[in-house]
Amino acid sequence: MTREVSVVLNGLHARLIATNQTVSVAESCTGGLLGAALTELPGSSCYFLGGVQAYANEVKEGLLGVSHETLVSFGAVSEEVASEMANGIQRLTGSDWAISTTGVAGPDGGSSEKPVGTVWISVVGCDGLFSQKLELDGDRTNVRQGAVRGSLSMLLEHLPSGGSTL
Repeated sequence: MTREVSVVLNGLHARLIATNQTVSVAESCTGGLLGAALTELPGSSCYFLGGVQAYANEVKEGLLGVSHETLVSFGAVSEEVASEMANGIQRLTGSDWAISTTGVAGPDGGSSEKPVGTVWISVVGCDGLFSQKLELDGDRTNVRQGAVRGSLSMLLEHLPSGGSTL
């Protein structure tokens, strides 16, 4: 784990505990790395409810409720699918916050429209749904680690700073 991720993770840990809020994850391109990061610190069971590694479209549809039409119209690597994945895992777990990742980690699978390194992240919580597109460089490991870093940073950006529960 990089120092940058460790700093963000410590901030998330403190805020989630201080605000008594929970989080869940729906992962495609990160394949469990995001959930692993969120459970890195002792006490994470206070806020991490769980996750789904939805690599196959059938799992995105069957477990997370991603619409078949959305997958066909926009593709698995899209803002629309990331949004539906985040909403789906939040609905499934009842968490206050949910994060989803979907992308092209490489080395194959990219296209001119969605090259290797294209990642969509969605975060849903008390203040709405937010999505962000990342265009990451490097090999498969770098893309996946960058997606985790971006996801954690995005959640931290939207979490309340503490003092009251929502």
